[in-house]
Amino acid sequence: MILFLKFLLAHILGDFVFQSESWVLDKEKKKVKSVKLYYHIGIHAFLVLLILQFNLYQYWLGFLLIIVSHYAIDLLKLYFQKKKTKRIWFFIDQVLHVVFLFLASALYADFTVSVENIFTDEILLLLIFILLVTSVSAIIIKIVITQWNPETKKENDDSLAKAGRYIGILERLFVFVFVITNHWEAIGFLLAAKSVFRFGDLTSSKDRKLTEYILIGTLLSFWIAIFLGVLYLYFLTIL
Repeated sequence: MILFLKFLLAHILGDFVFQSESWVLDKEKKKVKSVKLYYHIGIHAFLVLLILQFNLYQYWLGFLLIIVSHYAIDLLKLYFQKKKTKRIWFFIDQVLHVVFLFLASALYADFTVSVENIFTDEILLLLIFILLVTSVSAIIIKIVITQWNPETKKENDDSLAKAGRYIGILERLFVFVFVITNHWEAIGFLLAAKSVFRFGDLTSSKDRKLTEYILIGTLLSFWIAIFLGVLYLYFLTIL
């Protein structure tokens, strides 16, 4: 495991710390002909050698697997990503890199992954409640407050697409984590912070219905997250 963490450290440094935005743009424009691509691979090679203390005699196969796979994955991303799919390819790129780091580590260490150890009762319970806090709660809140949805003119709506949904999901996740980690005071700070950011919506709106709609949605979102957090702790104690 320690070798995998060393490889991961080298990857994070090479891909995020020592790679500038100008290098990324140059790679996207020139692709395989980009000099910055080879600078990038060279930095990765040096970092991997550094964490291996330049012991290529013992780790040469893992070193080659990491560097060659990194080059191939980067080329795959450069040639297949489009403007609309950049975010998707970013995550595909990173997942593939981590997989090959794992494979390189497995050449020198015995990694035994047991499904039983992964899907324990505690992990399954946590996954269920995370889904309840995010997706299920979002649908429930939408169903409950749709009956009060005030009509707003779309041409005056400057908010991001589905921003409200994602804000609600994130705030419920925060509240859920605060509850299960026994940091109830943080919920107050979160509610206060959201109130500050929402203050403009509440005061500038001439429609009282919009103000009430926002308050109902916020309070309902917080209440559901708190309830699910308490319920999760209860089920956790009886497992």
